[in-house]
Amino acid sequence: MNLNADALLNKARNCFDLEIAAIQATKDSLNHSFVEVIEAIHDTILAKKKLILTGVGKNAPVCQKLAGTFCSTGVPACFLDPNQALHGDLGVCAEGDLVFIISNSGQSEEILSLFPILKRLGVKTVAITAEAESDLAANSDLILTYRAEKEACPLNLAPTASTTAALALGDALAMVYIEVRGFDRDDFARLHPSGSLGKSLLLRAGEIMRTGVKFACLPSTATVHEGILATSQAKCGTIALTNPETGTLEGVFSDGDLRRCSLSGQEFLYRPVEEFMSRDPKTVFTDALAVEVLKIFEKSKINDLIVIDQDGKPVGLVDGQDLPKLKIV
Repeated sequence: MNLNADALLNKARNCFDLEIAAIQATKDSLNHSFVEVIEAIHDTILAKKKLILTGVGKNAPVCQKLAGTFCSTGVPACFLDPNQALHGDLGVCAEGDLVFIISNSGQSEEILSLFPILKRLGVKTVAITAEAESDLAANSDLILTYRAEKEACPLNLAPTASTTAALALGDALAMVYIEVRGFDRDDFARLHPSGSLGKSLLLRAGEIMRTGVKFACLPSTATVHEGILATSQAKCGTIALTNPETGTLEGVFSDGDLRRCSLSGQEFLYRPVEEFMSRDPKTVFTDALAVEVLKIFEKSKINDLIVIDQDGKPVGLVDGQDLPKLKIV
């Protein structure tokens, strides 16, 4: 079989174009129905009920993925197999739940056969379909439509652009609702305790800071020479300087400060380091999230960050060189 590389790449790009066109058309068609569905999700969660997603064929994995997305953002959700539903799995449905039914044609027999029972169970239904005039849409409480004029399949048969558009629409619901309910990184971290993502989100400054012999800290009355020795022993470019009486942070002395003070005269090594220290340095508390620490480094363009306790006393230092090893997102 003789394959032309350029022809294959062009066919692949055409698939992307068709799926992008479906997402763009769906985006352009959004209207107040989307808002109504967001409100229905909010009412359902406030009532401590759950979302149920159901669909057949290629829409089944779309439903499973969306259920997982909602769950990962703290919204109780599950997938209901329409074929198994009529053989006992409808027990997952409870009055007040919100059921999303995904069907491109809106005429799938397995889907439509669920409606009498769903109505009797007292659940609210949302149709996600390409056909606003379908039986699915007519029987549902709320309707969301997507647009997929042509499948990416060269036969225009295999669900491709349509499932992509349905998935994007479901993702939009989940992501918009994240903001509606004020779900933040702390909430996300609590639901993802395992793996590198969860670990990076859960890390605190107190867990990644350098302490002990790796943390240089002296009273501000120390000499520049003593400061240089302390940083050399700690193998770090910054020393924390404290008030001799209270122990609170007064400033920092870095390699940059050393270069500047070396220009002040031959006796600079024996002068108090407080004469050359940088006052009001950037700091974080021990319980600050590591991702917040990363933001400070990125925004302030600093090399080291002092960690303080609730009394304002330095307890450690985060070295910028340590951050890449932690793989903080």
